[in-house]
Amino acid sequence: MALGATVYKAQLSISDIDRGWYGQPTLTIARHPSETEERLMLRALAWCMRAGEHLEFGRGLSTDGDPALWEVDDTGAIIEWVELGAPDVRTVRKAAGKSDHVLVVAYDQDRTTPWWESVKGEFSKIDKLTVVFVCDEEAAQLAAMASRNMKLAVTIQDGVIWVSSDKANVQINPEVLKRESNRWTD
Repeated sequence: MALGATVYKAQLSISDIDRGWYGQPTLTIARHPSETEERLMLRALAWCMRAGEHLEFGRGLSTDGDPALWEVDDTGAIIEWVELGAPDVRTVRKAAGKSDHVLVVAYDQDRTTPWWESVKGEFSKIDKLTVVFVCDEEAAQLAAMASRNMKLAVTIQDGVIWVSSDKANVQINPEVLKRESNRWTD
């Protein structure tokens, strides 16, 4: 018998000072049986980083070719495509061809370092791409906050992300490996 997804609920209070986006969305996140809590929480973090009215979770692990997150406008155009982990160049080029902006949230130092060395030349040619890395320690602290029913306060300022629950706090300093041309300024 196949295992089903585990459903997590996250009540968020987001203050994205960098983008001027504030809201209190409630996310329903399906955790695929092969997905770790670390990856689940990084998907939630990516959602917070790009929070918007039409941003939603893709089918992700269960469907090849689908992003972890995406934002589709009312006309059906893909505004934002978000991948997690270490996607191959073909996947990122496809995402860039179909969307206005692409974000890759890389994690797992042992996997990210060789992956980045192998793709950074090709990725430098994709203007609409941003790649950030979340270090292992911060990702583990974020994963420790996971529970089936979460209440999280998220503040984003100067590229730093603070996530708080009633039991823990974590400061996440995503390392920007590549910044999209003409979208984000220092």
